[in-house]
Amino acid sequence: MWLVQELLTAMSESDLLKRRLVHPGARQIKFECGGCTGLIRFEYKKKTTHSTLQMKLLEASKKRAKNQLLGRFFDLLRGMELFEPLDDFDLQDLTLLMKLEKYPANNILLESGTVGSHFYVVLAGKVTVVREDHGVIAELGPGDIFGEMSLLSGELTSSSVHSKTPVELASLKATDFKSTLSTYPVLQVFFYRLFVDRVQKNTIRAGNITSGMNGELSDINSVELFQLINSGGKTGKVDFIFDECKALVLFNAGEIVFCKCSDHEGKNAIFNILAKQDGQFAYTKGISEEEKELPVLGGFMGLIMEGLRRIDEKEAAEGEQDEL
Repeated sequence: MWLVQELLTAMSESDLLKRRLVHPGARQIKFECGGCTGLIRFEYKKKTTHSTLQMKLLEASKKRAKNQLLGRFFDLLRGMELFEPLDDFDLQDLTLLMKLEKYPANNILLESGTVGSHFYVVLAGKVTVVREDHGVIAELGPGDIFGEMSLLSGELTSSSVHSKTPVELASLKATDFKSTLSTYPVLQVFFYRLFVDRVQKNTIRAGNITSGMNGELSDINSVELFQLINSGGKTGKVDFIFDECKALVLFNAGEIVFCKCSDHEGKNAIFNILAKQDGQFAYTKGISEEEKELPVLGGFMGLIMEGLRRIDEKEAAEGEQDEL
């Protein structure tokens, strides 16, 4: 703090500072701390300029090429939800920090178990996110991002990313990524929401479910969700939100004891939920003592198999109707 005070005092003495800076021999300035042994040195360097016409033309050509390159993926970044809060000037500054990288197909872009070093935006082509057992987790295309999980958590990368086709990527070094988050707090909110969302999806894929977990049925269907709760012997409730209605399912020690979907209750409500492919869910641990006294609606696997059978029969009937 002593050093800061001394520095502020020196910097506020604008006339003295100006005289020292404009002096022909003033290339380096030292501020000493009056309260301790602290010391800060400033060195002012003149920007290097190109003396020959050829060098100036080469520099201008490089600048034009870089501007054209930036223009190619600026529009893509502009259309991404992630960068919507940034105005054009801020986005241009961020774009200048990014580096364009090209890779052929079947190339390892990010290897699991390593320290994350870059944040990536897919500009062209497709990449696949792969588990350690070589199972494909996701396929990403233009406008998608990867590499941020390790940078946000500080942990080793949990999966590998391979180029499925020749790809073009915009990369941002870890230091620049963290600096960007500090500069634009609104991006912090987006990334940490994304971080929590991906952690939940990874937890579900690993066969676990915890209180407060929520997601989309497009990521895990209702059958898989119910099986997770049943196999874990969980006691809690699952709230569903569909376009046309809401639903509630109560579990006690992994067994379904209550279900309501729109105007339906009991087994028919379960069958209606199993037939839905789109919607949101939220799992909450625990039910009331009164709800724990409710009888089981039926054998869990029997309910699931009956629901899937009804779905198959309905699809078959609809197929026959289309042929007619």
